[in-house]
Amino acid sequence: MATTYLRLFLVALFWGGTFIAGRSLAGVVAPVDAAFFRFVFASALLLAITAGREGLPRITGRQLLTVIALGATGIFSYNLFFFNGLTLVGASRASLIIALNPVCITLASALIHKEPLSPRRIFGVLLSICGAMIVITRGELQVIFNEGIGKGELLISGCVLSWTLYSIIGKTAMRGLSPLAAVCYSSLAGTLLLFVVSLWQGNLAAAAGYPATAWLSILYLGMFGTVIGFLWYFRGMQLIGPSRAAVFINFVPVNAVLLAALILNEPLTLSLLVGGGLVLTGSYLANSEPASNRDADQSSTSSR
Repeated sequence: MATTYLRLFLVALFWGGTFIAGRSLAGVVAPVDAAFFRFVFASALLLAITAGREGLPRITGRQLLTVIALGATGIFSYNLFFFNGLTLVGASRASLIIALNPVCITLASALIHKEPLSPRRIFGVLLSICGAMIVITRGELQVIFNEGIGKGELLISGCVLSWTLYSIIGKTAMRGLSPLAAVCYSSLAGTLLLFVVSLWQGNLAAAAGYPATAWLSILYLGMFGTVIGFLWYFRGMQLIGPSRAAVFINFVPVNAVLLAALILNEPLTLSLLVGGGLVLTGSYLANSEPASNRDADQSSTSSR
């Protein structure tokens, strides 16, 4: 059990590190090419692992459309927003904006699936939104009315929208595929879409001139930030239950902020700390379950 918790903490560390790796590629590798090469490595590994563990299942026409939709949202658009945004926004601020993912998924689930929103969850949503506004505006909320939100912040917010759509599509439409197969196929679909855009932009030939540090960042993103992170996180959910495993997601922006300060020398401003604290607190409140639900989850987990 201790190994499971250690792996989940490492997953949060790996995912926090993706912001550092992505930021380090800014100005060195074109955003679409960074995304493409990341998922070339990730897709190859996922394909081999899926084939070895459970084989490559046939998919129906409807599943194919769903896989393409998942690839278009969770892989293609998310990573285009991610890498383009990190050319304009620091890793710390980007990670805290993306920390809104669970809150937005909660809201979308309430709207689409009619999942109930308790006063506690509503308060958490509002708290997270307030925190995000503080992070985005650097504590000067009047900027939104005077100047609007910056391009970089809008791009990173696109990550939140993309991941929310990815989560909702995966929850409502995917049937008959294991999580590993679904991620493998959607990764392949997203990689193909990225390849088309990368080929159209004509930057692939520049890959021969990438410095070694850029390739190390890309390999890190593909292996640790994608494949190992996914495998360990879903294994953790199987062993200790989704609600317990999800707690570790809150460490992702914390790790990103700390790593950005240590590696990229990004400043720890008051607005970043206060806004980030509100985002994380609100996210916890919006996604924490009542005691009765947690007990039910724990009993079902222990019976497996």
